[in-house]
Amino acid sequence: MTRFADVLELVRAPAMLTVLGDTAVGASSSGGRITGRAWLLPFASAALYSGGMALNDWADREVDAIERPERPIPSGRIRPKQALAVAAACGVVGLGLAAAGGGRRSFAVAVPLVAAIATYDVVAKPTSAGPIAMAACRALDVMMGARGSLRALPAALTVGTHTAAVTALSRGEVHGGTAAEVGVVLAATGATAASIDAVAPSTTSPAARIAGAVGAGAYLASALPGQLAAVADPSPVRIRNATRAGIGSVVPLQAALVARSGAIATAVGLAALDGGRRWLMARRRAGDVT
Repeated sequence: MTRFADVLELVRAPAMLTVLGDTAVGASSSGGRITGRAWLLPFASAALYSGGMALNDWADREVDAIERPERPIPSGRIRPKQALAVAAACGVVGLGLAAAGGGRRSFAVAVPLVAAIATYDVVAKPTSAGPIAMAACRALDVMMGARGSLRALPAALTVGTHTAAVTALSRGEVHGGTAAEVGVVLAATGATAASIDAVAPSTTSPAARIAGAVGAGAYLASALPGQLAAVADPSPVRIRNATRAGIGSVVPLQAALVARSGAIATAVGLAALDGGRRWLMARRRAGDVT
């Protein structure tokens, strides 16, 4: 019998917290704020992310039976049809929340976001286009919060760059990687941090610049140690640890981007969310989150 805990594992519940800040980045970078019904947009992101994780495990079920037999589907705790049902339900809920929270403009972004998620999970993941496809998913999530405003495009590309790097890194989780491959990821992390100051409107205050710089430092402190360790030893364990850290470090990145746009209170909230995410991950049993 499937337990609720098995479903939470299927959708990577702790990692779900890493997408809640995407729409806040989009809203703040486009000159807006998350107010009123727009607070539904982070939950739309969480629902779409959860559906993507369920679809990911459905698509990977044969490979996981060999490489990750402890996952819910190959272990027999969740049937493939159940995983598909969870993915579909989360997708429908996510689209509904996007429409309710951001109107037609957010819904118009959410539809290609769902398509991008499905494309990554079912088609692009094992190909060389995989990291770019995943980056597109996160960039579109930011744009959903911006209701399609092109003013948020630089911030969306920043989040996308980070996502592409972490996705590329994750390919070495099972068989390991090379120091050169991890070095490219390190360069992308540095470029991501360097771009934070350029994504906000030029009218932001000195306090926002300082807060953004502090956030950039927190992002690097979260992402770099694992990547540096993986450069020295690109073994599967080190790559896996660096990937986990990279997935989580998007939250400090979101906080930095939001702070740089002047929404410092929201950035503080994201920093608190990151603390909660770290606590949940510490309590979670050993396993992967990618």
